[in-house]
Amino acid sequence: MPHTPSDSSKTSINGRNSRYIFVTGGVSSSLGKGIVSASLAKLLQARGYRVTIQKLDPYINVDPGTLNPYEHGECYVTVDGAETDLDLGHYERFLNVCTTQANNITTGRIYQSVINKERRGEYLGKTVQIIPHITDEIKRSIQILGSQSEFDFVITEIGGTVGDIESLPYIEAVRQMKWQNPKDTLVIHLTLIPYLKAAGELKTKPTQHSVKQLLELGVQPDILVCRTEHHLTPSIRTKLAQFCNVSHDSVIESIDAETIYDVPLLMQEERLDEVVLSKLDVDLSKVDKPNLTEWKNFLYRFKNPDQTVHIGLVGKYVELKDSYKSIAEALAHAGANLKTRVEIHWIHSEQIARKNVQEKLGHLHGILVAPGFGSRGIDGKLESIHFARTNDIPFFGICLGMQCAVVEFARNVLDLTDAHSSEIKEYTPHPVINLMAEQKSITDMGGTMRLGAYPCDLMEGSKVREIYGTSSIEERHRHRYEFNEEYRAQFEEAGMIATGINPVSDLVEIIEIPAHPYFIATQFHPEYASTVLAPHPLFISFVRAAVIAGPGTVNAENKEDSLRA
Repeated sequence: MPHTPSDSSKTSINGRNSRYIFVTGGVSSSLGKGIVSASLAKLLQARGYRVTIQKLDPYINVDPGTLNPYEHGECYVTVDGAETDLDLGHYERFLNVCTTQANNITTGRIYQSVINKERRGEYLGKTVQIIPHITDEIKRSIQILGSQSEFDFVITEIGGTVGDIESLPYIEAVRQMKWQNPKDTLVIHLTLIPYLKAAGELKTKPTQHSVKQLLELGVQPDILVCRTEHHLTPSIRTKLAQFCNVSHDSVIESIDAETIYDVPLLMQEERLDEVVLSKLDVDLSKVDKPNLTEWKNFLYRFKNPDQTVHIGLVGKYVELKDSYKSIAEALAHAGANLKTRVEIHWIHSEQIARKNVQEKLGHLHGILVAPGFGSRGIDGKLESIHFARTNDIPFFGICLGMQCAVVEFARNVLDLTDAHSSEIKEYTPHPVINLMAEQKSITDMGGTMRLGAYPCDLMEGSKVREIYGTSSIEERHRHRYEFNEEYRAQFEEAGMIATGINPVSDLVEIIEIPAHPYFIATQFHPEYASTVLAPHPLFISFVRAAVIAGPGTVNAENKEDSLRA
């Protein structure tokens, strides 16, 4: 799991409080504010500073917990049980530091807090307005992390683009903070420099207009980070600096990268961290150079694999790959650890049936059945699991993937032909997966699942105990339904063993089939805890099993030896 780093020698910067860096976006969405923010944070962390990142999301939802994955990608869960934006996953994977609910603020949460205060009479009869009440609440939420005196830098990514009506209160809050503490506040504007093929040149006008919009709102960006497909020429940098009122060294090129993990190194080449520190009056001669040795080692192993393995990710939302972002990255981390290229085959569970399962899955070296909710695509997941189990293909199930593994085993091994999850079939005669007792009285949908980190004891002699190398773990959850304890004895007699148990609630957290080469499924979400520098052991073991099972590019007899190296 990500960890909180030990106390840095730089408990503060020159004896000063936390500095605030804001990252705004212009021209277009999806430019990569989250990756740029995480990359800057990584560079500052590599210099010895304590850094955290938060995301301000301008939608009215209190959190993304009730959003369809097609709308918002995956819902990332923090250790303290907050349902948050997927960008927080990037933050944790880059920094190897846990985030909390304070790292993701939505307009919904801001308004909810203000309205609750108004109902309690905290505004003493005043008219509650966007300014100052909403903006004051935004500033309070931004400064929570900084006020804890744990961080030298708080980087705040503002969702959406400048000019969006939803983002206006956030921009105003930034203006106020910059006015109140100009020496401790810095604004980075991420923008697009499009390339017109017909003209054969890069165009700066969209960026000029974007900066103008910021200026109209009272915010002068200190640094421009320019997303581009082609290198910026010196003349373009000069033009941008002149017309956007920034210094020449504050025009930072962010060219399209081969992988997201290249971005910190590209930002280092552009001296982004140096420019940031200089503008915040940090004496660079007294600051350590960034130590990115481990990061570079990871990147080398990631880009120079010894073999390729083919993993099928069977899910319900594969059209939008961000729906399973953490899983895809966890597989990449594990692959790099094993010097193995993990080729993910995105397979829609609705397209799998008994008649075509061999065609769809027969060429794979491992099958991962992904999380999800609802009845759509369940039959395809069950067929995928049956195929993996009966053909000795390494299988890994997560959350709903574990629940489907239980249902498939109940039907085809225990002969409980009508077995199902009560989520899918409420009145099934054999609810091998059932609604958790504490969930039965809950009616609200948002933030009411079993969320966050919970302990789990691992059975002695189990495969998962060997994989983790410890007897007790803590992993993050997001679910309402659980393994039905009434059927546990039947399952274990037939060969599916509960090898991970919550020590307080007795909830079954992990199941495995010891007789199978690799058949493990978890109720929790291990993908949330995988980072670049600390790949998750379950993903490492799964990819290793898939390499051993599949042809790869090394000799079969040498596979295990090569993976140990």
